[in-house]
Amino acid sequence: MHNSLRSLATFIALASPILIPVAAPLNAQTPTTGVANATVGSVSITPAAVLKVMESVADWQLAHPSRHPTTDWTQGAGYAGFMALAGISKDPQYLNAMLTMGRKNQWKLGPMKYHADDHCVGQAYVELYQLKKDPAMIDPMRERFDFILANQPANTNLDILRGQDRWSWCDALFMGPPAWVQLSVATGDPKYLDYAVQEWWRTTNYLYDKDEHLYYRDSKYFSQKEVNGQKVFWSRGNGWVMGGLVRVLQYLPKNHPDRPRFEQLLKDMAAKILTCQQPDGLWRASLLDPETYKLKEASGSGFYTYALAWGVNHGLLDRTQFEPAVRKAWAALVECVAADGKLIHVQPIGESPLSFKDDSTEIYGVGAFLLAGSEVYRLASM
Repeated sequence: MHNSLRSLATFIALASPILIPVAAPLNAQTPTTGVANATVGSVSITPAAVLKVMESVADWQLAHPSRHPTTDWTQGAGYAGFMALAGISKDPQYLNAMLTMGRKNQWKLGPMKYHADDHCVGQAYVELYQLKKDPAMIDPMRERFDFILANQPANTNLDILRGQDRWSWCDALFMGPPAWVQLSVATGDPKYLDYAVQEWWRTTNYLYDKDEHLYYRDSKYFSQKEVNGQKVFWSRGNGWVMGGLVRVLQYLPKNHPDRPRFEQLLKDMAAKILTCQQPDGLWRASLLDPETYKLKEASGSGFYTYALAWGVNHGLLDRTQFEPAVRKAWAALVECVAADGKLIHVQPIGESPLSFKDDSTEIYGVGAFLLAGSEVYRLASM
């Protein structure tokens, strides 16, 4: 493995309080539980096969750059996936693409000081910093976060109509908290971690439905109902949450007093999400009304596959219960990849369930796919 890629793999593994190999050998002989199959339908689920389709999707994305601003949240989610791929691929182009991106961005976050969407790109910056140890890679991010800590928004009301200076929408839990926690690990300064934990639970106390074990997208949806009379729980919105949750857990110290609470949240959400998986292996845009939104949806499904596989790989989710669902989901995601590597069936930018064209794609969907693949790769290596 290229030295920089080996360093990235080592960093990700060491950052985790429960250590597993990031890039297990392709011929790993770790005993399985008996539930794993090398193929699901026509899709091969071996480390080599998983890596091959990941690289195909990433290559298509690099050849068709997103037109969103390069510090945008859409891009930040994509970069997270590219960094995950760089940690297991022997091809240095993925890491080099991220280094080039950071230099062109001058390591700056997006322009909105408080908005979590504009913090998302910082996740890739910190991972690159851990490789290169160049303070310039995180200095602007640290300056921004220090400003926020010194000038916290006076408004603590999370009503979305009152603004988004705080994490008042569930997507924010992917965009913001992992960046804050990663910066805390990189700098050794607990203040960034403390803020992330504080604000995570503030948002959770407001948006999390304790009966359904799902998050409302924001306060506008508290009283809305689907066609079938169920509450409105958006698939990608809850995917953002679960993706953000495992990324926080990846770096949260094992002895942190809130760790059991975070782990229980993952277990509760995972159990609920398992019941929402459709027969084809994917999840629909509306978690509780899949009959109204029958289209395949790859972005929310990608984040669920990522989170569930991460939980299995780290021993937090029962392998016998969850691994078959992960493998079925991955096989369905692979079937959303066109022959040229384009990931399709990705719901466009939005905030609620909606219908869309089958060939729709977005870089955040690619990010979710690559994150999912990185964990399925590890699962298949065990």
